[in-house]
Parts: sequence; C-alpha cells; structure tokens
Amino acid sequence: MGVAGAGKTTVGRLLARHLAARFADADDFHPPENVAKMRAGVALDDADRAPWLARLNALVAASAAAGEPLVLACSALKRAYRERLADGVPGVRFVFLDGPRELLARRLAGRTGHYMNPDLLDSQLATLERPEGAIVLAIDAPPETIACRAFAALAAGG
Repeated sequence: MGVAGAGKTTVGRLLARHLAARFADADDFHPPENVAKMRAGVALDDADRAPWLARLNALVAASAAAGEPLVLACSALKRAYRERLADGVPGVRFVFLDGPRELLARRLAGRTGHYMNPDLLDSQLATLERPEGAIVLAIDAPPETIACRAFAALAAGG
C-alpha cells in the first residue's frame, strides 16, 4: 500500500514471486468512470471507491478461501479502506511503502502509460492515514531490496 509512485506494483510483483503468490493490481479493478476521473486529474471520493473496494475485498476473500496466497498492490490510503479490504478475511497483512514527496513526484513525472495523473499526488498525500500495525518500508532502495525486506518482515511476523 501507499500513494502513487511508491512502487506498489513493482515491489508487489517481486514480493509475490518471493512468496510464490498470485499478484493483483488494484488499479486493474477500477471501473472506467474512476479511470476517466483520475486521468482528468479529479480525485476519487469515498463513493467512487466503495464498489472498487468491495470488488477487491471479494478478491482477497476468494483467494483466502481457496488457500491461494495473494499480493495485492493497492493504495489503501485510509484506515477505513484497509478495514474494508480485510473485512471478513483473517490474517491480511499490510506493507506500507513510504517515501518523501519529492521522490514520489520524480517517479510520477517519469512514468508513462499509466492513467494516474501526477497532479493527484498531493491529494493522495492529504488523504493518506498512516497505517498502524503495518510493515513500513522506505522506498529509497532498489525494488528487489524492498521486496526482500518485505518478505523478511512478513516471514518474521513483523
């Protein structure tokens, strides 16, 4: 979890490999209306996110019920969003990829082929409720290093 540009997809894919888990990107589950809003630089509100979070919770629950490990890259910016993602699914863990605004902005400026408008970074940072009980990892290392740190922390029960 984390704001745009934190490396959720890149690190999540690497972590999934370490865990021999399925990987899913929450961005792929947004309805076209949400994508259009974000592309236009309009921040999503809770009403926009509600059906998206319900779909993601269903994915997490189905994976858990099937005994299939899952790494889900998702912003999960608010405590209520994280609670919705994990609702009814014991054992869900969160890894928060954390970094300074300047680094995040540089990454977003250099990113191509993604609908997330870089102008939304400040609204994401304003919305972010820092998670309690999550594994918190700095994003200033190479993605493989961050994924290894996440793997080690998860294995240690951190």
